[in-house]
Amino acid sequence: MFPNVLEVARKLIKERVQVGETVIDATMGNGNDTLFLAQLVQERGKVIAYDIQKLAMEKTRERLEREGVAGWVDMRLASHEEIEAVDEPVGAIMFNLGYLPGGDKAITTQAASTIRAIESGLRVLRPGGIMTVMIYWGHEAGRVEKDAVESYCQTLSQMDYLVLKYQYINQQNHAPFLLAIERRGI
Repeated sequence: MFPNVLEVARKLIKERVQVGETVIDATMGNGNDTLFLAQLVQERGKVIAYDIQKLAMEKTRERLEREGVAGWVDMRLASHEEIEAVDEPVGAIMFNLGYLPGGDKAITTQAASTIRAIESGLRVLRPGGIMTVMIYWGHEAGRVEKDAVESYCQTLSQMDYLVLKYQYINQQNHAPFLLAIERRGI
């Protein structure tokens, strides 16, 4: 059986990120990716995690404390657009677009701010680093965001970036898919 989109995203990141690096979780959510990244970079590394919802931060903090990794995670109650303030190269950036599972479905990531966050993220992504963008498009804002993000990614120079789309094309109900952007160079 083929791996699901989240498994592929994590595999791509594991292949590129080293212990001790700085990485970013652009959409903290319930903390699954934040925990994955923290375990990957370990105590010598740093995870910067963003979300605009207090509930997401609370759930993530609880999960990280339970797992003993909270000490090397910088949680920020802020939009992923704030990636622009990061002043060091990062090895990986993870996005899960859409809304907080179990949260208010009216609060979703938005196309314009997501594009700005991706642009900012690409500026701090080190050569050989990777950005993964999980696109959940089964709601109206998600469909708009999907179109905008895909269009933006198609404009990225192939000299500077490789962009992969991993999607099951015979699924019903707008199955999520993955865009992975690798910054070329060494």
